[in-house]
Amino acid sequence: MPTALVIRTAGTNCEQELLRAFTLAGAETKLCHLDSLVQDPSPIDETDLIGFPGGFSYGDDVASGRIFAMHTRLGLVDRLHAAVKRGAGIIGICNGFQVLVQTGLLPGIKGNRVALTRNAGGAFISDWCDIEFEPNSKCIWTRGLAGLSLDISTLPIAHAEGCLVADDETAQSLDSNGQIVLRYADDINGSAARIAGMCDPTGRVFGLMPHPERFLDWNRHPSWTRLGRDITQQEPVGLRMFRGAVESVASVGAG
Repeated sequence: MPTALVIRTAGTNCEQELLRAFTLAGAETKLCHLDSLVQDPSPIDETDLIGFPGGFSYGDDVASGRIFAMHTRLGLVDRLHAAVKRGAGIIGICNGFQVLVQTGLLPGIKGNRVALTRNAGGAFISDWCDIEFEPNSKCIWTRGLAGLSLDISTLPIAHAEGCLVADDETAQSLDSNGQIVLRYADDINGSAARIAGMCDPTGRVFGLMPHPERFLDWNRHPSWTRLGRDITQQEPVGLRMFRGAVESVASVGAG
């Protein structure tokens, strides 16, 4: 059975949802505190999937994800690169996406930099939004999800610093390289090219602002009673992301 490691620290608040997502998708899970991993990073070497949860790590006192990213960059990033090289998958959701960007794990191409900053308009956004999955994405977490109807491909969001900033050249490079994984169907926060999530060049490191771990059951959907059995008999898109990654690492025997 594939194994999944979820990293928590002060202020993260979605680790239990992330653990449940991996469990439902068929992985054996373990929760570790960031400080413990910095002291002993060996659990990273022994796992197939790694999750950076959402929340407000360290109160976002400096900037969203900044302190979490600093500790990760100084104490764990080499182990994380080695994990990806051997075939493990990494996901960072919301605050976790901010961490992956600030550590350089995303976009993962030397010289290509992106940033996540204050939403256009400056407001915290908490809502459900329609998502478009890119058909040419190489991401292992979203294989087979392109072309879903908007009734199905919707996810909750909750962020203040989710506006992805990238110059035109970087955005075009990410697109042509299959690293743009999903886009907002509408421009909700000012993100370049409506980018809601991206992966690294291997397709194994995936960061996104929407919360798939909060959509594992249809009764979480704001309109679930009106969707119809033909839709609700399918797995929710959030769960399908985690199942795709679990199946991917199981097929290659990561770890």
